[in-house]
Amino acid sequence: MKRLVIIEDQTAIREMLVEILRHDKNYDLVGESGDGQGALNLCLEVKPDLLVLDAKLPGLNGVDLLRRLVKHLPHVRVLVFSGHENPVLVREMLEVGAHGFVEKTAGLVEFKKGLETVANGGTYFGPAVAALLRDVVANPSASNSADFLTDREREILQLVAESHSTKEIAAKLSISVKTVDNHRTNLMRKLNLHDVASLTRYAVEIGLIEPRKPL
Repeated sequence: MKRLVIIEDQTAIREMLVEILRHDKNYDLVGESGDGQGALNLCLEVKPDLLVLDAKLPGLNGVDLLRRLVKHLPHVRVLVFSGHENPVLVREMLEVGAHGFVEKTAGLVEFKKGLETVANGGTYFGPAVAALLRDVVANPSASNSADFLTDREREILQLVAESHSTKEIAAKLSISVKTVDNHRTNLMRKLNLHDVASLTRYAVEIGLIEPRKPL
């Protein structure tokens, strides 16, 4: 029986997955979380064998969460279950240690098939993700990502794009306001983007945050 943690920020979806998998004899559900940093702390504590991971999480996105987690739990198996799939996001998730990626539009049958495959040591991609990967193979330039940004710069980019102020970012990351300003300046220089709106659009493009819904 695989020790399982579910990491999903949408409460209704998380509760649905918990309800479905709680009664599955193949899994021992040992935790759930809707927050990136909270999920990291939870996983380091309970040491699961298997993760269901959403790509877009508040505070610490799925890519950076997984990058940190596999340093401590290198044998954990990971299925990404996301409503947002693009070449950059899929590539980054696979590079940092995911073993499968199923789009939420694929449905629960596809999800359960993917989870079983990943839990048993295989890899699995939902139909939309599989098609996207075929396109990437045909057009490698489509999967270019922000590899040249440091982990700290990615963190600050996400927080800026989530509309946190410089003081709030400094407090969240336990660094000085001046250090945040320096990272923001370096971000704008590296990306050749010169305002928060442009940084936000870029963060959406590379899968750090979800696009804002119109009011």
